[in-house]
Amino acid sequence: MGLAAAAFFLVARGSSGQAAAEYRTHSEAAKQWPREAVRGAKAMVATDEELGSKAGVEILRRGGNAVDAAVAVAFALAVVKPAAGNIGGGGFMVVRLADARTSFLDYREVAPGAATRNMYITPDGKLDEEASVIGYKSVSVPGTVAGLELALKTYGTMKLADVIEPAIRLAENGFAVSEKLAGELRREKDALERFPVSRRIFLNEGSMLNAGDTLKQPELAATLKRIAKNGAQEFYHGETARMVVADMAKSGGLITLEDLAAYKPKVREVLRAKYESGGHQWDVLTSPPPSSGGVAIIEALNMLKDVPLKGWEDVESVHMVAETMRRVFADRAAYLADPDYSNVPVAGLTASCYAKELAGTIDAQRASSSKEVHAGKPHACGVAAAGAAPSTLVSLGEGPHTTHFSVVDAAGNAVASTYTLNDSYGSHVTSTAGFLLNDEMDDFTTQPGVPNALFGLIQSEANAIAPGHRPLSSMTPTILLRDGKLSFVTGSPGGPTIISATLLSVINWMRLGMDAQAAINAPRFHHQWLPDQIFMEEDFPQSIEKALEERGFTVKRRGHIGLVNAIGIDAKTGERLGAADPRDKGSAVGY
Repeated sequence: MGLAAAAFFLVARGSSGQAAAEYRTHSEAAKQWPREAVRGAKAMVATDEELGSKAGVEILRRGGNAVDAAVAVAFALAVVKPAAGNIGGGGFMVVRLADARTSFLDYREVAPGAATRNMYITPDGKLDEEASVIGYKSVSVPGTVAGLELALKTYGTMKLADVIEPAIRLAENGFAVSEKLAGELRREKDALERFPVSRRIFLNEGSMLNAGDTLKQPELAATLKRIAKNGAQEFYHGETARMVVADMAKSGGLITLEDLAAYKPKVREVLRAKYESGGHQWDVLTSPPPSSGGVAIIEALNMLKDVPLKGWEDVESVHMVAETMRRVFADRAAYLADPDYSNVPVAGLTASCYAKELAGTIDAQRASSSKEVHAGKPHACGVAAAGAAPSTLVSLGEGPHTTHFSVVDAAGNAVASTYTLNDSYGSHVTSTAGFLLNDEMDDFTTQPGVPNALFGLIQSEANAIAPGHRPLSSMTPTILLRDGKLSFVTGSPGGPTIISATLLSVINWMRLGMDAQAAINAPRFHHQWLPDQIFMEEDFPQSIEKALEERGFTVKRRGHIGLVNAIGIDAKTGERLGAADPRDKGSAVGY
């Protein structure tokens, strides 16, 4: 099978009920979306769910800082947003403190010790497409609880028991099911009902939960109480660990007590780049590998540095950004992997001279062909280009339901955090401890040279399954500084479209000077090299689609691209501008 034929887009998974909000058509006209950001003089939280945002604000009002609030949000979303909020998955967090200290916390899941390179290959040599995405065998070792505890201990001011309190309350007392959640559960019914605990909790034993019903999760509340009392030690060594491992042993999963005990989150250096725009100096603080997104965004911004951008009703602007995306994704596919086990050429990929070379291959009037565009030969400035680029593709990372949230406190501390179960509702398995488990194993190369189950993309050996390895990720939490001061906090879910949605939000704020809500409402587009198509949200003018087609692009319309929950800072007043994504009714709450 040729690369182009193999690389069909992941929306195919939607036909089996896995499609998340960002892959559906708009449920309401964009004209009904909020036009102004939520303003807060002191602090702001922007998430996908109002109850999650309120949990963060509760902690801020009690004197907590942005990291305390972020940890509270993450635990609360594990209760109220079961599709992606989690303690059974993993993620990334970019922290930028008011004293200018920065950190990247990597609490990505890892493959269990019994994982093997060909574990999803059937005896006849074919890929078992379900085993890596549904059920116990698809689960990798969760990192969320360890990562959140590390963030809190390192940069927070409050105790874990205090910040987890809102989540415990929501799990124990219950909360009203929204129309959004009820709809999700109906779409996920076929997969959820295959697992008894999932069926009991999320499908109300098959009678389903309707909007307005109260969802109580007593097992999850009990687990959260144990974590509140004993910390991450409980999750990785205590009763919760024993419950998860018993579930695994009973149902064919691989995770052992040794796997949980060995898990460690990592602290990495934030990836940085500097730009000039609008008479201001900008710093981009973003995600290093095993995220591919930060490298991709810096490479793209470097390529666009000297390109005049007018907005998304200007075909030349869309053309140049789409061609930039095409080249960035070609590089991303070839070079990105877990940096603990692979040599990722970050310096070369993010070098300005290399970006200039790539930009020079773009025809400003005609679309390129992805058959002719291949990964480049990244090199640092003043260093000769390396040998031929790898020709295989790497998994694009994350299923369609991840979630991003942003937090800024009164002192100016900021957190951008993206975490995931991978596919919507992860493996669809709910442990007897009351929480859903990820299906992150599909983000590895499940079979070199053959499309993976979620993304339909051929993948490379660098991302192959191996014990203790972290699968490649697209999650890209990002923070911008303007003239050295906090300016914008952003990020998105959406598999490969995470990179495009986050990049566009950065361009909208930094290059085009949009206000915060306009930067989020603006229509989005995406090009990932293969397939050779530009995906455009429905709200794009027909005139732009026609003009792009005349230039040689193949245009495909689709629903939402990403769900960006961002916070801007008003440079004049210092107010926090909460811009939640209206595509899935996000919520910004501040004071």
